[in-house]
Amino acid sequence: MIDKLEMFMVLAREGHFGRAAAAYGVTQPTLSSAIRALEESLGVQLVMRGARYRGLTPEGARVLDHARRIVGEARAMQDEMRQARHGVAGHLRIGVIPTALPRVARLTAPFLARNTAARVSILSCTSAEIRAGIEGQDMDAGITYLEGTDGRMDTVPLWSERYCLVERGSDTAPVTWAEAAARPLCLLTPDMQNRRLVDAHLAEAGARVAPPRVASNSTLALLAHVATGHWSAILAEALSEGSALPPGCVARPLIAPDPAHPVGLVTAHRTTQTPSLRALIDEARRIAV
Repeated sequence: MIDKLEMFMVLAREGHFGRAAAAYGVTQPTLSSAIRALEESLGVQLVMRGARYRGLTPEGARVLDHARRIVGEARAMQDEMRQARHGVAGHLRIGVIPTALPRVARLTAPFLARNTAARVSILSCTSAEIRAGIEGQDMDAGITYLEGTDGRMDTVPLWSERYCLVERGSDTAPVTWAEAAARPLCLLTPDMQNRRLVDAHLAEAGARVAPPRVASNSTLALLAHVATGHWSAILAEALSEGSALPPGCVARPLIAPDPAHPVGLVTAHRTTQTPSLRALIDEARRIAV
């Protein structure tokens, strides 16, 4: 039953039988048979079918909620049994916003040091993808902005995100948002929450910015353009730490105003959590700001 519920959850997420089968690692006939068997065992139709997948029935939507809870409980039980044998040994899938990737090891490195049998997969995602991934149980946790999180998520603050102007040169003196707006900017794409925050702060400073000639959802792509000397970028300060900047580039703090946005660990608000997830939350609390 659990494997059928998992396939049903993947189908609901992918919205396509072929993609769902590929994502789950089975053939399409196998997945279709599993869904029909699940419908027969429950006595209801779960999926609206035609020439192609057309969504879930009302009963299917209700079963999806139950499936997420049941699969979550089953995974927690499996993790508990692994812990009884080997200690914390689960595999955690963690979605991380791109601007937080340089700092993610602040959490995962000590977690893995304390729990030597545990594993993590770190996925670069938008804040919206993290929320959807946690709700759909495709991710166990996320590191994202804490502003706007609702009661369905538990949060642990890790740091506050501040911004800097990254450009080629040697001057590291602070600049205002209005001064930064006068540069030829390359920015993250509008679907990224960091871009929306930057746009809001530019507007607060009364700056009028033309649509950037270069926009990307990859901070590496932005830094590559900054390295040419033809563009500047407004980025989170985490992206300028250590050796993250291209040679010849500097990060200049942005001032007046100096906004800070809390970033932290988010997990689903559930009564049952796997031992590995509980251990990750405990580690986050140890290093919390």
